[in-house]
Amino acid sequence: MKLTPTSIMVSALLISSSLPIFAKGKADAKPAPVEQPAQAAASPLLGTMQQEMDRELGILGKADPAAYFLSYIVSDVTRAEVTGSNGALLLSSETHDRWLEAQVRVGSYNLDNTHSVGSAGSNFAGGDGESVPIEDAPGVLQRAMWRQTDSQYRSAAESFIKVTTGKDVEVQTDEQRAPDFSQEKPQVYLGSQASFTLDRRPWEEKARLYTRFFRASPAILNSIVTFTAQANNQYDVNTEGTRLQFGQVRYRLELFVQGKAPDGMDIDRYYNFDWTDPSTAPNDKAVLEQCAALQKELEALVKAPLVEPFAGPTMLTGRAAAVFFHEVFGHRDEGFRQKEINEGQTFAHKIGEQILPSFISIVDDPTMRKLGSEDLLGYYPFDDEGVAAQRVTLVDHGVLKNFEMSRQPLVGFLQSNGHGRRQVGLPPVSRQGNLIVESSHTVSNAELRKMLLDEIRTQGKPFGLLIDDIAGGFTMTGRGQPQAFQVEPLVVYKVYPDGRPDELVRGVNIVGTPLVSLTKIIATGDTTEVFNGYCGAESGSVPVSAAAPAMLITEMEVQKKETSTDRPPILPPPAHDLQTSESAKGAL
Repeated sequence: MKLTPTSIMVSALLISSSLPIFAKGKADAKPAPVEQPAQAAASPLLGTMQQEMDRELGILGKADPAAYFLSYIVSDVTRAEVTGSNGALLLSSETHDRWLEAQVRVGSYNLDNTHSVGSAGSNFAGGDGESVPIEDAPGVLQRAMWRQTDSQYRSAAESFIKVTTGKDVEVQTDEQRAPDFSQEKPQVYLGSQASFTLDRRPWEEKARLYTRFFRASPAILNSIVTFTAQANNQYDVNTEGTRLQFGQVRYRLELFVQGKAPDGMDIDRYYNFDWTDPSTAPNDKAVLEQCAALQKELEALVKAPLVEPFAGPTMLTGRAAAVFFHEVFGHRDEGFRQKEINEGQTFAHKIGEQILPSFISIVDDPTMRKLGSEDLLGYYPFDDEGVAAQRVTLVDHGVLKNFEMSRQPLVGFLQSNGHGRRQVGLPPVSRQGNLIVESSHTVSNAELRKMLLDEIRTQGKPFGLLIDDIAGGFTMTGRGQPQAFQVEPLVVYKVYPDGRPDELVRGVNIVGTPLVSLTKIIATGDTTEVFNGYCGAESGSVPVSAAAPAMLITEMEVQKKETSTDRPPILPPPAHDLQTSESAKGAL
């Protein structure tokens, strides 16, 4: 699981029982579809997909083994991108693509081809797919569906044979005795098509302007600015009766600069703007102010001293705390990690237990478009299994209450709560959306800093740490690995209890283990901050948001960051070569 700004990356009460709860293998009657308010007429794509799906189920539903569930997704993506570097344009393009994915399940809801046998893990259904025409060509789309269905059925049938034979000779854990697929009410929603109209030329000039700004600093070796506009439209049908068409448009501006310290350590600074309404795009003044802040920080970091490994009082600003919770808590609360025998199952049997201080609560709410004035990247109306997005309380006053669930059930958690997500071309699993940390024990950020100083004195430490910004991080959840996390700070200060000014330092990563680290929070600030990014895990890269207030932690460990041994460039940048500049003046 990897969380980065540019491409961020591994329920009711769960009761262990010798008598696991199972869903019925076949429903006596198909549930009535949940009708959402229609906004538009159905796309011709849906009619074509429905017709071909009905034809194929009529055949494969009678095959041996029989298919009991089919689903199809067509993802229609229009993307414009403008990239500049060091004052010049690198790329300006616009693309339009459609991608078809099919999923075939054989067996029954209780036991199907995805069932985890022994230590082999689940065979997640779906994924891959193929490109289809961007025009509505029914015959071509039907042929693509036919090819994908045949491929998926053959794979599913082969897997099911292994499942039915293997489960008799492999030990099954209580978690593995849960059903393989949840039965959900079908959803019907016809949303209007998402689209944008864009003249790339103004953004081409902005990319030149913003990256040209950084050329004034000899400490900046490279600068890249990327603007993207993306319209995602999704069309879903399945044999349960789901029919969906929905879409959204997102805009993003990314600023990235690179430098190198005298000892060879690479120094990066990054910032991103995200918006959904073209009228709220950042203006040049706001962007150039952020460029100036990045330049100042990078120049200071290049000269900053290294910090040695340390464990002691630490304050995380809101963005840093948000990433901390995404990595330390969020990934471990994803439902499928409680079921897989190869997973560490950190929280699998902790429903109803206190895992955090009693003033901390956590929700995951992908139905939220904004938090205050901030757009949230983790918003979506339906997940990638056709289930409506839902707000889920994961932790209530420190007590674990629920998991982020896809359609892979757990004992005691038989339904999805709309968190089955994936990158196009990969099978969906349970993932985070908008992870929001809430606190009932808040103080002002200024008061939180005073508490940090008091804690440093109480522990007799020479200093504490203030972590002001974070690039991302990763966590390990596999059973054969240490159950540990690493978060990668960008801006870290030593805070001294004797009144000395804060000292900017570099070269550290936050490390630790989840169950211990989560209990060491003693207070939070009163201002929530948002981190938008892309999270990479088993089902690929998906947009997510994490939000949290600043936090005071009594003990946090940092270790030395991996570094390069390459020295900074021997020659000065051309624009900063004094000898060349003097020669040029003399020639004039």
